[in-house]
Amino acid sequence: MSAFQVAAGVLARAAARHRLLALAAVWLASRALTLSLLAHDTVPLLGRGAVAREVWKLYQHWYAVLSHGAFPAHDTLWQYPPGAGVVLLSPALLPGLTYFQAFVALTVAADGLVALALARAGRRPGRSLRGAAYWTTALPLLLHVPLARYDVQVTALAVLALLALPRSARACGVFAGLGALVKVWPVLVLLGTPRGRATRTAWGWAAATAAVCLAGLAAVFRDPLDFARQQGGRGVQIESFGGTALSLATHAGWPGQVRYRYGALELTGPYVQAVAHVCLALTAAALAVLVLWRVRARRWTPATPYDAALSATLLFTVTSRVISPQYMVWLLGLSAVCLTARETTQRPVAALVALASLVSVIAYPVLYHEVAACSWTGCALMLVRNGLLAAAAALSLARLWRSARPRAAVPYGGTRPVFSPSSVQGAKALPTGD
Repeated sequence: MSAFQVAAGVLARAAARHRLLALAAVWLASRALTLSLLAHDTVPLLGRGAVAREVWKLYQHWYAVLSHGAFPAHDTLWQYPPGAGVVLLSPALLPGLTYFQAFVALTVAADGLVALALARAGRRPGRSLRGAAYWTTALPLLLHVPLARYDVQVTALAVLALLALPRSARACGVFAGLGALVKVWPVLVLLGTPRGRATRTAWGWAAATAAVCLAGLAAVFRDPLDFARQQGGRGVQIESFGGTALSLATHAGWPGQVRYRYGALELTGPYVQAVAHVCLALTAAALAVLVLWRVRARRWTPATPYDAALSATLLFTVTSRVISPQYMVWLLGLSAVCLTARETTQRPVAALVALASLVSVIAYPVLYHEVAACSWTGCALMLVRNGLLAAAAALSLARLWRSARPRAAVPYGGTRPVFSPSSVQGAKALPTGD
């Protein structure tokens, strides 16, 4: 090795350390700012205390119920899988703090874990620190909302599952299974696992982890599956695509109203059930499209599992009857994972997700009263936010679909190497199990 190569290596390592230090400084400064916003949550533009109320009133109430060995049965606000109970009980790990303080501290810790995992992944050969930078700078776009919801913890499990896949399909499955037991959607991170042994291992360990943990929770707590009944009764939330359409319909004489039901503001009145059924049908169609992509995909890159997870989550988000502001945390986390891989096709999608997050926080909590009143301002905000999400979902699926096609031949008689799950190249780049 020449002296020039040695010097170049030293400079590269020094530059990497400086980038990591800069990321750490930005993370600390931005999280201090969001904590300050949470401390001043009662300011009108920050929601008049509504954001923090979710923790100190609702979560703390459920904590008291769970502490007595039962899930909140017959509580219409309880719509979460049983694993959520473990997250809501976790503030007991910090007995010197109030429930609210401990919950926020653990959420910040989960946020830091995601940033650290992304930074570590970004330092591997062929990877990028863009993912860590994206998470560090994009999450604060949601202001203090992520600190008062447990979606950061769920997103951490999904991120860890994806980042573990190149080295251990078992670990990927374990994290995905735990995430699914907490909030279902992390199971989508398994959609893009390479065919063959890697898929069997990841899915098998995910199912086994979820089954064992569910059995353990059922042995300790009563009514672990009561959440399904409440979830099935949910209607059309005002932030969803269907809710935006119905909000606009009020300006054309539709007689519906906005009411607080199942822990959210929902629209009630004629045709609401029809809109809800359309949303469910679109979700089923999205699932069918994703399965078709999986069947027809012929080319995998190291970024394919990440890109597929983001695309699937976007499709299920935009077709949902409920698009709460905290859903953006999931999309930011998955976008960050995509950006750690240089082969990703989702860079423009990540930009759209970040922009949608910025608009989302203007809608909630800043101008939520306008959204709840179905005013023209509120309708315009939701049209822009949901339009950005729809564009992101369509672009994500299109780029994912194209990336799975075998590459065409190149001039002069040569061919580009096809990277498929069954190819030698793919076997070297992606895991086939443990």
